[in-house]
Amino acid sequence: MLNIDNCPFCGDPEMIIENELAFAHYDSYPVNEGHCLIIPRRHFAEYFEATAEEKAAIWELLDEVKPIIDREFRPDGYNVGVNIGSAAGQSIPHLHIHVIPRYAGDVENPQGGVRGVIPQRQKYVRKAGQRGSE
Repeated sequence: MLNIDNCPFCGDPEMIIENELAFAHYDSYPVNEGHCLIIPRRHFAEYFEATAEEKAAIWELLDEVKPIIDREFRPDGYNVGVNIGSAAGQSIPHLHIHVIPRYAGDVENPQGGVRGVIPQRQKYVRKAGQRGSE
């Protein structure tokens, strides 16, 4: 089991940007070019364990890292997400937010976006007047 002593996010990772409570660095196993992670400095597993100050610091870095990725990689869109718990695919028990640049044509049909975590439920057809799933 990973803990603070063997956590790949603790220690001295190469950072893109940082603030007092969090930092961003490029993902070691990127989904797309420019994929980065925003990580709190304090070691804890889940988003819902973060303090209000840590959450604010994380989202502040999201706003700061986007223009950096835009300049360097020129993506056409983004997915931003967090895996919370092993059932959701979290494999490192230290909170991290994925910032995944998206490029036109990187998948055949991107409709449904993050709904693709359950592939058979990603695609949907909206009925006239129906609300939900944007």
